[in-house]
Parts: sequence; C-alpha cells; structure tokens
Amino acid sequence: MNAKVEVEGSSGLDTVKLLVALLLLAAGIFGFYYFEEESLLYRVLGLLAIAGISIAVALQSNQGRRTWLFAVDARTEVRKVVWPTRQETWQTTLVVFGMVLLMALILWLVDWALMEAVRAITGQN
Repeated sequence: MNAKVEVEGSSGLDTVKLLVALLLLAAGIFGFYYFEEESLLYRVLGLLAIAGISIAVALQSNQGRRTWLFAVDARTEVRKVVWPTRQETWQTTLVVFGMVLLMALILWLVDWALMEAVRAITGQN
C-alpha cells in the first residue's frame, strides 16, 4: 500500500494573515456604519474594496489556498452534472406530488380506521 502523507501545519504567519484579513473586514464594516452621512454608493464601494483586499490577504494563507482550490474543484464538479430538462423536472415534480397525496390519503384512512377501532373498544360510539 503506497500512501502519500502530507503534513501541513498552520504556521504563525498564516494565522497572522487570517487575523489581518478578519481585522480588515471588521474595519470595513465599522467604516460602513461610521460614515453613514456619506453616500450609500461610496460606502458600498468602499466596503467591497476592503472585502476584496481582505479576501486577497486571506488567500495568501495555506487555509485560504485550500479553500480556493476546494471552490474551484466544486465548480468543476457542478459542470459535470447532467441537469434534467424542463419536461423531466415537471414530470418528476408531478410524480412526487402524486405520491405525497397518495400517502396522505393512506395515512388518513389508517388514522380514521384506528380511531374507529379505539372508539369501538372503549364504547364511545
């Protein structure tokens, strides 16, 4: 058995990078509300810019690179999915709806029959 083992420890520098990214994001949110007398457009653009810088700093860490690679791999897998056509979706929806109604009817009949049996046994008829 040939197993490749990778040991990736979180270095102190990675922790500092993530902390700086978090502090930048917190400062951006604080600034968004602190400068409430400014135009909403400027505040949103500033917040987006700081969020972008924060993401860029976070992506420089080991954890950030792994998260980015995961997102890229997930996007690749989503592209491999064969999505149903509109007709297949409608047909499946109708089958599910029909089965739900059928099961609701069956459960209602069973509940009604059991209730009648309990009433007959206890003499509440």
